[in-house]
Amino acid sequence: MRQNRCLVERQDLERIAKAVLRELGAGDVPLTLEPDTEPDRWRLTVPGKTPSSFTLRCGPGTTAQFVRTQIFEQFQRG
Repeated sequence: MRQNRCLVERQDLERIAKAVLRELGAGDVPLTLEPDTEPDRWRLTVPGKTPSSFTLRCGPGTTAQFVRTQIFEQFQRG
């Protein structure tokens, strides 16, 4: 498996994603976080009645706030 060079660690990405999804009203949903096909990208998948999949950019210098913003924006676009 290729290493993603994000300064935010995988478990931090999961924690951020769960917190954002709770804020958006999704509750405590299970999610899957895996490296995407491109470097510095992660695929966040949220199962459910209407499954959602988001791509998170997370390269060197990425902050937790930037990850949070990406999830909010992609969730709102639906």
